[in-house]
Parts: sequence; C-alpha cells; structure tokens
Amino acid sequence: MGAAFEKIDLHGLTQEEARKVIDQALARADKNTYQLQLIHGFHRGTNLRTMIYDWYRYEEKVIRIIPGDNPGITVLVLRELYRS
Repeated sequence: MGAAFEKIDLHGLTQEEARKVIDQALARADKNTYQLQLIHGFHRGTNLRTMIYDWYRYEEKVIRIIPGDNPGITVLVLRELYRS
C-alpha cells in the first residue's frame, strides 16, 4: 500500500534518473495515494522541475501538477482529497 502523501527526494539526480524514480513511485501508487511530493531543489537550476512539468503533464495517473510550499518542490496530484 502506498503512502497518502509520498515525498520523493530527487536532489542530485539527472533527469533520466529522476524519471525512473518517479515512474517507480507512480507504478506503486494505489487508491490510497493522493500526492507525490517531488523534492528537486531550485538553487542549482530548474532542469528537474521543467522535466517534471513537461514529462508528467500527460501521464494518465496524474490529475494535475502544482507547485509545492517552496520553489524546490513540485506536486503530482493523483487523487483529490475531498472533505465532507
């Protein structure tokens, strides 16, 4: 069972390495997984953030992509969190 809000640290990875890590997280995401919080940093550039938006905007499991709490985090929303 996947975590509801999984944090994935991508610091120091190349785009190809990061895609593999993200793809693995998407493959193990289940109905209980709401978000993948991708921590890529931003002080060394925006290559990973740009790749995430370009590569995963058409991924069938991703509802939308949103910025995180700071510029070094991007969030892939897989399920909406509804409150009653």
